[in-house]
Amino acid sequence: MTAEELWKKTGLSGSYEVWSFGGDPDGLAALVAAGIKTATSSAYDIYAIDGEPLPHVGEYSVIINSAGEAVCVIRTSAVYVVPFDRVSPRHAFLEGEGDRSLAYWQGVHRAFFTGEMSAAGLSFSEQMQVVCEEFTLILRAENM
Repeated sequence: MTAEELWKKTGLSGSYEVWSFGGDPDGLAALVAAGIKTATSSAYDIYAIDGEPLPHVGEYSVIINSAGEAVCVIRTSAVYVVPFDRVSPRHAFLEGEGDRSLAYWQGVHRAFFTGEMSAAGLSFSEQMQVVCEEFTLILRAENM
C-alpha cells in the first residue's frame, strides 16, 4: 500500500509527511504499528544541515518500510530538544527498543548518531542536541 492510499483511509484532510526510520526501518516501523514504539529521536544538527523544519505537535506522518510501503500513520504529540546526555529514561522507554532502558537507548543511539554525524562532516558529542519526538498511532496498514 502506498502512503497516499493509507492516508486516504484515515479520512483526514490536510498535509502529512512520509518517512522511514533510520538504522532499522522495518523493525522500528513494526514496533510503531504494534503500539510499542511511541517516540523517536534524531540529531538536531542534521535538520539544520538539510534545511528541514523540526517536527511539530499535531503533524501527521505516514511511516514507510524499507520497500517504500506504508506501515502506519502517526500524529506528533510532543517535541523537545535536549542534549544527548540529558535524554530521559522515560523517553528511552517510549522509544520501545531493546529492553527499553536508558543504557540500551544510549548504546544504540551513540553508535547511530556517531555514524550519522560523521557522514555529515560533524562529530558526535554527549552534549549534542537531540530532537525527541513523541507520537500516537492513528492507523495501521491492514496488510501488516
